[in-house]
Amino acid sequence: MSKPVEEKLRKLRARIDGLDAKIQALINRRAGLALAIAQAKQKAGSDNFYRPEREAEVLRAVLERNRGPLSNEDMARLFREIMSACLALESTLKVAFLGPEGTFTQEAALKHFGHFIMTRPLAAIDEVFREVESGNAHFGVVPVENSTEGVINHTLDMFSNSPLKICGEVELRVHHHLLGKQTDRRHAKRVVSHPQSLAQCREWLDANLPGVDRVAVASNAEAARLAATEPDTLAIAGESAARLYGLHLLASNIEDNPDNTTRFLVIGHLEAGRSGADKTSLIVSGKNRPGALARLLAPFSRHGINMTRIESRPSRRLRWEYVFFVDIDGHAQDRKVVKALAELEKEAAFLKLLGSYPRAVR
Repeated sequence: MSKPVEEKLRKLRARIDGLDAKIQALINRRAGLALAIAQAKQKAGSDNFYRPEREAEVLRAVLERNRGPLSNEDMARLFREIMSACLALESTLKVAFLGPEGTFTQEAALKHFGHFIMTRPLAAIDEVFREVESGNAHFGVVPVENSTEGVINHTLDMFSNSPLKICGEVELRVHHHLLGKQTDRRHAKRVVSHPQSLAQCREWLDANLPGVDRVAVASNAEAARLAATEPDTLAIAGESAARLYGLHLLASNIEDNPDNTTRFLVIGHLEAGRSGADKTSLIVSGKNRPGALARLLAPFSRHGINMTRIESRPSRRLRWEYVFFVDIDGHAQDRKVVKALAELEKEAAFLKLLGSYPRAVR
């Protein structure tokens, strides 16, 4: 390398060193302000340090300011970790998630809260709800729907009797990878994964592993654990599971739909405030008469409210009776949403507000 090039690199690195010092000082100043906010809240008698609407506002501002070369996704991840570290100075959040370690639900929890939290993997969705209901965890993260395979019914059913609120949502682009202990996949006898993951990779498996048995297991992380102990078993899972169980990446991004995305819900006792870009979720059932569903949906149409999702589930009270899970744009404190919900309550046989929360920051 020539001396002029070496001198140019030396100067550029010196500038980076100077910027690093300034960034570090600013992060510490931010952390000091976070501590001051915590002290002010404590004096006021409040122990609620986490505000999802505030974090959503900060992240949206970050994305609006971003001009590159870092992508919006990378920039949001950096600021999420800064906020997570600052919040940990005030109070360490305990977050339960559908485990075990290495699942996409864990990735969603870390994407939403950052890495400066205490996480607890649990074996089933109902266990996550109970952990948060009991106060052993501040929040829980559970999957609710996949863009390819649809809703997770168990999650929806849990809300019927749970006192918990939806405090936030996470959208995670799901990339499935073929993992194995060996580097050669030709001698594999079976492929294991969660049923939804097997379904999401069906075409790839048909084309590339047509004679290999497919076995459904409880989670992708469990699949990775099995592949780590059985040389003739391959797993479909994410990168975090590969790292956790020491597996080779034999094929990447084998999902049939490249836009495969899973939506997760953050559940807790907290009622999130307005962030300016919110969703509201509710459960509703109609009175037993013709046109009941149309009557339930009419208030949203009259007040210009966009309904983003509706799912029906058995009510579990009477045979052939159904309830509807509905997502709408807006916060329950927004004027037009208040009016629509008041009209809906008069029409409904049953209505339960599950929560208003910031829309996922992509």
